[in-house]
Amino acid sequence: MVGIAVPERMVEGAPMKPEAEDNAHVLIDFGNAVYAVVTTGFNIQRYRCPAIELYGTTGTLQMMGDDWDPDGYELWQNDVGAWQIHGEPDPNWPWYDGVRHLVECIHTGAKPIVTPEHAYHVLEIMLKAQAAGRDGRARDIDSTFTPPSFADPAAAATAPHLVHDPTS
Repeated sequence: MVGIAVPERMVEGAPMKPEAEDNAHVLIDFGNAVYAVVTTGFNIQRYRCPAIELYGTTGTLQMMGDDWDPDGYELWQNDVGAWQIHGEPDPNWPWYDGVRHLVECIHTGAKPIVTPEHAYHVLEIMLKAQAAGRDGRARDIDSTFTPPSFADPAAAATAPHLVHDPTS
């Protein structure tokens, strides 16, 4: 679903009619009864819920803080039976670090973590969600990409909540 919730607004003291949707609620079907829901908009005043929540068959993961300024995460595991709180492992991480990574790749010739195919896939989802919201018909996503790997063998040896961060 997409729409314009505020048909006229004041921008720099002048009335303006938006030409693009200002809010969206998107359901993504990954197949095999795996779904994602994305809610976004320019008209969300405040919120008090996690930016990202993942529900699995054996637990739940909730990001604390904003998606652009994370403050750690909470993990529920059924076999533990309690919420486990994990602080932000790198509290000094700047939200714009992706741009720094891209510039570094251009300078060094390294391959970026996020590929053009990945970006195209995300763009296709956004455009088809917008089209689906306008006419109410679901759309298939045709593009694919190879997911990036963030595996760090050295970091995998120690659980994140056991790592001491002297900067905090």
